[in-house]
Amino acid sequence: MKAPRTDRGRLLLVLALATAVTAFTATVPLLRDWFDLRVYYGTVDSWAHHGGRIYDYRVPGTTYGFTYPPFAAVVMRPMALFPLRVVIVVALLLNLAALTVIVRLLAGRSWRGHGWFGCALGACLLALFEPLRDTFSFGQVNLLLMVLVLTDGWLLATGRGRRAGVGIGLAAAVKLTPALFIALLLLAGRRRAAAVATSVAVGVTALAAVVAPDASRFYWTDAMWDTTRVGRLDYVSNQSLQGILARLGEPDRAVWAAAVLLVLAVWAVRARRATAAGNWPAAIALTGLTACLVSPITWVHHLVWLLPAFAVLVRAGHPRVAGALYGVLCTSVVWLWFDHASGVDGFLGGNTYTWITLGLLLWLPAGQPRGGRQALARRTKATAPAPSPAAPAIAPVCRQPGPPSGTGTAAAGATSGPGRGLTRSASSEPTGSTRPAASKPQSSSSRASSYTAKPPPA
Repeated sequence: MKAPRTDRGRLLLVLALATAVTAFTATVPLLRDWFDLRVYYGTVDSWAHHGGRIYDYRVPGTTYGFTYPPFAAVVMRPMALFPLRVVIVVALLLNLAALTVIVRLLAGRSWRGHGWFGCALGACLLALFEPLRDTFSFGQVNLLLMVLVLTDGWLLATGRGRRAGVGIGLAAAVKLTPALFIALLLLAGRRRAAAVATSVAVGVTALAAVVAPDASRFYWTDAMWDTTRVGRLDYVSNQSLQGILARLGEPDRAVWAAAVLLVLAVWAVRARRATAAGNWPAAIALTGLTACLVSPITWVHHLVWLLPAFAVLVRAGHPRVAGALYGVLCTSVVWLWFDHASGVDGFLGGNTYTWITLGLLLWLPAGQPRGGRQALARRTKATAPAPSPAAPAIAPVCRQPGPPSGTGTAAAGATSGPGRGLTRSASSEPTGSTRPAASKPQSSSSRASSYTAKPPPA
């Protein structure tokens, strides 16, 4: 189907798509009712106004409370100054702003060539992406953390590495998952940036220990290691290696540890190749994928970390592959195994998002960026050496008479080189929908784990 050529036709198409997207998001996805944001808000409100302790708070009617490091609570404490409705509006605006920055960083300057029509179509596509829908609906912090990490990645990719590290350090202090990006800096030999990131993470964590000493002591000695605070490992929303093993009924932590070590080994090889080629977008994408796989719990909304991988695929000349995988992540297909994920169909279908993440880790293009290869080819053409009698040109591989040696040399140089029911009220359960509610809400703010898990909250 060809795109409309007139502005009126384009506007009508955008309105039709926006209507379809609105109907889809109002009827198909599960409604989260700002569950994670209510965890954040209730925690800091109890701490600031009622003398409560950070890790003792529970959302009324549930067993879920705050599970992030104490520094996250310190950063979120200003929420207690405002009513919950105001906090929800601010969270929406912050997430929209963060998403805008992320798209700008991932798309580079290419977005300017698409105009308002392309941007509108892109917005409709982003609204369908399940991890993004859940991030907004839960009131999650994923996008804000991604902005911090991608900003450091942009600094490294544009030769401003001396300023990099602060964003990754702050992200790691708010939620432990991004700490893997510090390992990426070390793997790439960016010791200064790694030192800055580590210093920032340690520094703000120490600040939190001064502000909330009891909470800090409890978190680092108890809460962080208590996986029962995070949620059920076998819950279908847990799209990590641990989630697969839990749904298979494999409780042995040694098996999970072995799988994690194998994935980390693959990541180290591929990320090292990417950084050696100067392909920082691919290195960042590979690290985000790996963090999702090795984290004990990776709720669906954490898979926003797959967005950089889709951008890399498009830039590497694989838009159809990116579109197909992105489309699967818009379908909420894993929820077909909401009640149980047994049998071959449950193993394959209930872990669909994990298979996509693993596939991207193994096959994402990690060499020199496409633009870099084209520039190298142009430079090779311009600087191809003149033919030398001492080094005759290789004859063309064909049965026809070959061209003169000068022509053959020039040729060699040229070739080198992501309806109804609009009035439906959100369920009080984090995973509320027309299906039976899970025994635990899906979210990750209420998990003690750094790499997060869910109701299962965050």
